[in-house]
Amino acid sequence: MPSRRQVLTTAAGLAATSLLGIGISYYTLYIEPHWIQETYMPMPVKGLPASLEGRTLVQLSDIHVGRWVSDDYILKVFDRVRALDPDIIVITGDFVSHHRYIVDQAAKVYGQIPRGGLATIGALGNHDYGHRSADVALGHELQSVFEESGITILKNQAVDIEGLRLIGLDDRWGPFFQPGPIMSTVEAGSPTVVLSHNPDTADLPFWGGFDGWILAGHTHGGQLKLPFFRPPVLPVRNKRYVGGRYELSGGRMMYINRGIGHILQARFNARPEITVFKLEQASTG
Repeated sequence: MPSRRQVLTTAAGLAATSLLGIGISYYTLYIEPHWIQETYMPMPVKGLPASLEGRTLVQLSDIHVGRWVSDDYILKVFDRVRALDPDIIVITGDFVSHHRYIVDQAAKVYGQIPRGGLATIGALGNHDYGHRSADVALGHELQSVFEESGITILKNQAVDIEGLRLIGLDDRWGPFFQPGPIMSTVEAGSPTVVLSHNPDTADLPFWGGFDGWILAGHTHGGQLKLPFFRPPVLPVRNKRYVGGRYELSGGRMMYINRGIGHILQARFNARPEITVFKLEQASTG
């Protein structure tokens, strides 16, 4: 029969374990999903025009306006971005979480999005095309909402910003993913940044001589990422694409933003993220 001390020690251990579990659960469900991290890093760009040296480019992704993410939380994120006074803002897809009444809510929220001093650019994600990424009418309607809010949506298109070319690819799972024609116009060494919601596109054979930056989202940084373990849910074919910076073949660099919103309100070791890039001339050495 165990002694009284052993019983008390075991009971104390069980109580401590229970409290730890409750604490971790509370943190995962209610703290980290809204604990925004601002990530600052340089973005060396080959051939960057001198007028853009030192300018800031802010990336947002996976905002997921909808029933599962608080509008007030998103608007506070917008206030933080506004305070950064960025020159360029890019949004790499999943502006919304698809559901039946999303358009009016999206118009209300994105009507208050901050604008970059030079440009505000977006590319659509799979949720922006509704259920199974196949609702073309919803995609067109949302695109109109975003553009009325001052966001230029690029669908396999490019825009020039003081000599820096931004290309937006339509979503990999969506109905209009046709990257070949626009990417065939890119020359190696030209100052170009590509927005592509799904990082799996980096492994497809259409990049040609492109040797610049790819900005992606989609993964939510794994959302639940225990140390030393692969995230249990990662919606990409290439499972090494979780979040952060990746060096790719052909001199390309990719950054996967962990996103702002969620479908399931739970994050662990994958805080929501605002990425703040400082544009600089890439070394030629």
